[in-house]
Amino acid sequence: MRRNILRERLNAGQPTVGTHILSAWPTLVELIGHSKQYDYVEFTAEYAPFTMHDLDNLGRAFELMNMSGMIKIEQTQYTHQAMRAIGSGFQSVLFADIRSVEDAKAAVDAVRAETTMAKGVRSRGRMGVGMRRDVGTVREGGTPAYVDALDEVVIAIMVEKKSCVDDLDAVLSVPGIDMVQFGASDFSMSIGKTGQYADAEVLAAEKKTIETALKKGLHPRVELRDPSQAGKYLDMGVKHFCIGWDVRILADWWDSKGAEMRGLLDGKAAAPAKAPAKAGNYA
Repeated sequence: MRRNILRERLNAGQPTVGTHILSAWPTLVELIGHSKQYDYVEFTAEYAPFTMHDLDNLGRAFELMNMSGMIKIEQTQYTHQAMRAIGSGFQSVLFADIRSVEDAKAAVDAVRAETTMAKGVRSRGRMGVGMRRDVGTVREGGTPAYVDALDEVVIAIMVEKKSCVDDLDAVLSVPGIDMVQFGASDFSMSIGKTGQYADAEVLAAEKKTIETALKKGLHPRVELRDPSQAGKYLDMGVKHFCIGWDVRILADWWDSKGAEMRGLLDGKAAAPAKAPAKAGNYA
């Protein structure tokens, strides 16, 4: 079974850096891996179109670049998508829309093996044996190593609903949760303050989430558009960040550079014509 690099870093108390992609093009994972700056890539499948073949190809890219892969899945797909993603080679699952203790238990159940092996205590897990990539299709399925690998899958949850924040201590007490991510967008919408990310109630919920996670020995993770926003979270003790989204990076570049190019063209409209330039850089 393959090493789970994200799990190893969490166990060692080391910081982690990830980044998001919505594209299922595995070459993006290779480009990210070549930078040597990221521990894992989150495929934000909650928002993206993809096929089962895409998951397999992303799994191959994670292995090629010696990185972990995380998948973010929506509330109605916990069991199915977790199973298929882990089988494809993902080693971490981020569960969206957690509202209650029952939801948190369902997330853990979707990842862990259904067995009495683990330390002599019956696991609540629902995962059985499969013929998928994570076990070499037919080579390691149904082995103790497979059960151990499922125990090592990193489980992250989104704290983004008012009911979850209200019962946060109980939710974060569910055994098996590793990482905790506050979602300001969904939380602000759930309290009737859509988009008001700087509202006192939203900021208080974020602070509560981070402080409660740390108190319970869990790993709060923060999503950032830019590293310049990390300061206050570092001061709070956060060591895990996921920065940037492929679609946001592209949108920002197209907005700014398109406007820059348009401005140059508009400025030249009244200027004397110049000789055409030689063929330039198309990259």
